[in-house]
Amino acid sequence: MNEHDYEPVLGLPAPLPKGETILWQGAPKWQAFARHVLWVRWIGGYFIALMVWGMAAPAPLADVATSVLRLGILALVAIGLLTLYAWLVARTTVYTITSRRVVMRFGIALPITIQIAYSTIETAGLRSWADGAGDIALTLLPDQKVAYLVLWPHARPWKLAKAQPALRGIADAQAVAQILGRALAASAAQPAKAVKIPVSAGVAGGAHVPVAA
Repeated sequence: MNEHDYEPVLGLPAPLPKGETILWQGAPKWQAFARHVLWVRWIGGYFIALMVWGMAAPAPLADVATSVLRLGILALVAIGLLTLYAWLVARTTVYTITSRRVVMRFGIALPITIQIAYSTIETAGLRSWADGAGDIALTLLPDQKVAYLVLWPHARPWKLAKAQPALRGIADAQAVAQILGRALAASAAQPAKAVKIPVSAGVAGGAHVPVAA
């Protein structure tokens, strides 16, 4: 028996009410999560820069070699731990988009489930990368608050005072954003509007995703 066997429906704390349907369900792509959320490449680059700087130090060759070796081992340990964490996050996280809400089930040691009704969402924004993966952040109405530390790492970075829940590192993020946009528009009983969402460097132009106003 694993920690999620109690779920009546994968990723959901209870069976779906009558009339509600699952539109999409997925999890972070661990490679994208490690690269874009945990910044594994930047950390690797930092250690490489330290090793290059160490090799240029005016010290005996044996001391330089020892220092560089220690930095290399430390880099491998740090990147290995971050990669393992990304894999565990992907394994224990389920994002669900239904016709009425977004449900986020996550947590490695202590799983929690957060349910976000469409009536509490003000806007949704997409940030995607060249590999097609990306984040979808949800801006909640002013009277809706959730702690950043409760959400992390499933939150938009640096939005500490007004935390924004986010589906992070998901594959084919643009298609998922379109599903969510249509669901938000249907929930608001109004047509979807094309909104230009900023994307990261490396992706030409912007992504036009239907979202509810």
